[in-house]
Amino acid sequence: MEKDWVSVFHTGQNFQAEIAKEILENEEINCVIINENDSIFPSIGEIEVMVHKDFEEKATELLKDLIH
Repeated sequence: MEKDWVSVFHTGQNFQAEIAKEILENEEINCVIINENDSIFPSIGEIEVMVHKDFEEKATELLKDLIH
């Protein structure tokens, strides 16, 4: 991952990460999902949505309703 990318959302649920990704892509913000779940125990670990740091503020605002 490039050094200029930051995490704007993290979850334990893949579907929430996919929703976050769709919200960001609808606003033309490129993002990637990093799945750090354990392959043997999928319920252990985190899934992160990353964006370029230039879009961090806008992405955080767009995703605020998904974040507790």
